[in-house]
Amino acid sequence: MTALGWAYAVVFYAATALFVVGLALKIRRYATTPAPLKIPTTPAPTTGGGAALRMVREVALFESLFKSNKWTWAFGWLFHVSLLLVILRHVRYFQQPVWEPIVWVQPFGTYAGFTMVAGLAGLWARRFLVDRVRYISTPSDHLHLALLIAIGLSGLGMRFVAHTDIVALKAFTLGLMRFDVQPLPADPLLLLHLALVAVLLIVFPISKLLHAPGLLFSPTRYQVDNPREARHVASWAAALDK
Repeated sequence: MTALGWAYAVVFYAATALFVVGLALKIRRYATTPAPLKIPTTPAPTTGGGAALRMVREVALFESLFKSNKWTWAFGWLFHVSLLLVILRHVRYFQQPVWEPIVWVQPFGTYAGFTMVAGLAGLWARRFLVDRVRYISTPSDHLHLALLIAIGLSGLGMRFVAHTDIVALKAFTLGLMRFDVQPLPADPLLLLHLALVAVLLIVFPISKLLHAPGLLFSPTRYQVDNPREARHVASWAAALDK
């Protein structure tokens, strides 16, 4: 099991490095891409505070998706809220002692696994059942959804079907953080679950899943609707005016 622990430790160190570096490079690219036009989606706020509030509503409530399609919003919001609870539940594996808020969220995170998979199933079903969505769906869209559902189902399997040694697993994850590799339980479901999570970390920076940070850099959302009150000039265009 020590060799197995070392193998998975190397995989997770590499996957985490690719995730962090890849995500940082993508965010840097988003942040430095010029926005030469004033293109907020109207009706849009006319003040900076209003634009910030709009962005908060977009991130927390998926406001534009709600206005566009109620079914897609329902499945999408269900998945993302459930994913947040599941991630918070998993924080306990990286803490000793565990924070009280993380202890409090444990039962909610457990059953959020079911709603997370249900939300993903609804989002995947629309790619088969809605003609216009099926037409624009690519193999990567299906693979991303399949990967996320597989992660959810394998996690639920460990919780409700084939239990794993949680104490040993926590020792392994804490060891990863301290660069002190510990033995990893050789349970098939656990190994599958961890391998799928590593794959997700690797593909995230080069996938459509980047809409998560990308939303924050969307000029149609963060821009203030004040083209008559103030001239909008991109940084590279301002240099040409000199």
